[in-house]
Amino acid sequence: MRIVLGWAFLFSLVFPARVYELNWPAGRTFPQYLTDHNQTQLLRTITAEDMQYVTEIEAGERYYELRDNGVVLQALIPIGEEMQIQLRRERTGEYRFDIVPIVFREVKDAVSFPILDSYHKQIDRHTHYPRLSYVLAQLYKGDLSFRTLQPDDHVAFAYAQKERLGRPLGTPRIKAALIDTHGKEHFVFVTPKGEVYRGVDKTVTITRNEKRPFTYTTVRKVPSARFRMPLDHPRITSRFTYRRWHPILHKYRPHFGVDFGAKRGTPLRAVNDGRVVYAGWMRGYGKVVKIDHGGGFVSLYAHQSKILVKLKQHVKRGQVIGKVGSTGRSTGPHLHFGLYHHGKPVDPLHYIARKGIGKTRSVVVKHTVMKTYPVTRKRAVRIRGARAMKKRLHTLIRQETTDNEQWSERNRTMIPINEIPVDGETQQGDHHG
Repeated sequence: MRIVLGWAFLFSLVFPARVYELNWPAGRTFPQYLTDHNQTQLLRTITAEDMQYVTEIEAGERYYELRDNGVVLQALIPIGEEMQIQLRRERTGEYRFDIVPIVFREVKDAVSFPILDSYHKQIDRHTHYPRLSYVLAQLYKGDLSFRTLQPDDHVAFAYAQKERLGRPLGTPRIKAALIDTHGKEHFVFVTPKGEVYRGVDKTVTITRNEKRPFTYTTVRKVPSARFRMPLDHPRITSRFTYRRWHPILHKYRPHFGVDFGAKRGTPLRAVNDGRVVYAGWMRGYGKVVKIDHGGGFVSLYAHQSKILVKLKQHVKRGQVIGKVGSTGRSTGPHLHFGLYHHGKPVDPLHYIARKGIGKTRSVVVKHTVMKTYPVTRKRAVRIRGARAMKKRLHTLIRQETTDNEQWSERNRTMIPINEIPVDGETQQGDHHG
């Protein structure tokens, strides 16, 4: 910067052009500015999109003009902190309009001091830049009141400031601050994206899908007895026994079942759900159906007059599977009903409902399945650069460093802008910031 200004001073010995710093008047528009300089024809060359930008010139904004005997050779008018309007006079006398980036540099600085009196006075005393006290106070708003700061409390902060021609441009950006008050530390860290954290760690939320067992229950009605009666209106004529006088053989023989007296053609019903494992003629029993009910239980229906199911057919509890008859070795129409458990004959009356179908009861069944759930967990993660910055500010507090940027002092060492001679031929760009 100083090299540019030095060359400008040398060129001033030959060329009379000078740079002037001015303030944009309140209420003034860019078209009025062009009218004042007899350049209204330039408005026709400005696109509608660019015209939207030129309306953002703020009142009081510093802008610069390069003049030669009252003729404006070049003008730089800021629109925000990043861009500026550039007007430059061609050799033909016509003006060219453009919007170009503002050339600036970023000053990085750190300040540390103990509280002796007013916090605002301290900032002004150490930096000659009162704007910093406001920005720092806003950063701690809602967490710390600067009115509570007492003597011997310490303040340290690091910040960055855009600089143009030795003067601050825009709002300073506090990068981190550490205030030690009443023996308690208040640390604030600001990321380049402007995220504010009050510590060196941040809490992040992580959501992942995880499989977990899910248990639910269902209620269903089941018969109170495992099996129902094989007939709707049962009439027992002979019970299960290991010794019975056989009416045809006239000998004592085991009777592995229960005989039910009934008329020929009376429907026979499956005592429970199952699969037909036999349907056909069986010696002594005549026409027979056998059903496997699972759990080791098989039921047998003998002496039928007609079989109504087929081998391997699945049947439901209460379904008609045949009709009462007197086939095989029989003295008359009846049903011989047998029940076997793992191949061993058992007394059917111990397992079937005594009165027809039997009462029902409610059974609660638990089911467990694996389901996918979104699981959210929180954990602390280090903020990049925060720990190092806090350590740096700690060091500054211990050293009570006061060697920092003095903005007003810097300005006093610069050549006043309206006295800088500039080469009248260097019109093609912004050579002054």
